[in-house]
Amino acid sequence: MRKNISIIIAILLLVSAILLAKYLIDSKQKPKQQVEKIVKTVFVDEVKNVSIPIIISANGNLVAKNKIELYSEVQGVLVNTGKEFKAGTNFNKGETIIKINSEEFYANLQAQKSNLYNVITAIMPDIKLDFPNNYNAWQEYLQNFDINKTIQKLPEISSEKEKFFISGRGIYTTYYNVKNLEVKLSKYNLRAPFSGIVTESMVNPGTLIRVGQKLGEFIDPSIFEVSVSIKSEFKDLLQIGKEVTLYNLEKSNNWTGKVVRINGKVDASTQTIKAFIEVRAKDLKEGQYVEAALQSNPEENAFEVARNLLVDNSKLFIVKDSVLDLVDVNLIFENKNTVVIKGLENGTKIVSKPIPGAHIGMLVKIFNENKVQ
Repeated sequence: MRKNISIIIAILLLVSAILLAKYLIDSKQKPKQQVEKIVKTVFVDEVKNVSIPIIISANGNLVAKNKIELYSEVQGVLVNTGKEFKAGTNFNKGETIIKINSEEFYANLQAQKSNLYNVITAIMPDIKLDFPNNYNAWQEYLQNFDINKTIQKLPEISSEKEKFFISGRGIYTTYYNVKNLEVKLSKYNLRAPFSGIVTESMVNPGTLIRVGQKLGEFIDPSIFEVSVSIKSEFKDLLQIGKEVTLYNLEKSNNWTGKVVRINGKVDASTQTIKAFIEVRAKDLKEGQYVEAALQSNPEENAFEVARNLLVDNSKLFIVKDSVLDLVDVNLIFENKNTVVIKGLENGTKIVSKPIPGAHIGMLVKIFNENKVQ
């Protein structure tokens, strides 16, 4: 009996201890955690509305204005000239760039000239009898006939009867055959139409050249053109003769060009107009990338900021009473890295560097450069 009573008392004490412990745990108050407010430091610029020049940039690659692709109109073996036909070789105006062996063709031409001389000689007695007034002209023509020179124009015909007589003897046919061969002979020697440089060579001496084969490329390295596309809204800036400043990719050098042609058609897909700018300079190369700067009317009472600061392409963060706010701005013009805006009052502090996680109402502290120093 006593043993059972002891067990019951022990169980009651254990339950009481557990309940007391639970009560003490539940009644213990947890200390409130202090949430530290994080205030970010921001960089700002103070708005000062001024007159900002609007410069429209466009770009393109230079192309030689005087540029010819060399093709062969005759067949033969390429022979050496005084200079190598290689990329980078300079030729003066009139110099032979390419020479194709023409010995066989030249012999045929001489034979045709000799045939013309013989045909005219054969009709001289008839001319003396039937057309004595024009005999001296034909006699002088034969006396000045030189088989090694370009043939001269036939004497003038004095009558319809003489014309029929000359034509009936095949004089005109033989004469124009010779003229045709003379023109074709000139195609065996390709001469430089202007002073320039070979930029592409596709044949070597000893190569058999075929009709229609491309031989290379020849350009004038002193005058170039670049085509640029300008938005149609700025078409009034394009005027033939207007000077334009061109820059290289690194902006380390510049040249002055002028607008020489303007396309009269707007590109339907891009709504741009293409203009052609001519530039003369010895330090430029074909294919070189350049940027053109077109000066427009300045925008008054405006401010320029980095374009990566824009939110939704129409808003900017400003600092007002140590709190961020998002305000609308009027976008006037976009450059490559900056934009020109309006709508902010002088003295407004705009955030000058992007803030990760920025939002309206965010507490900030303006960076004080003087204090750091």
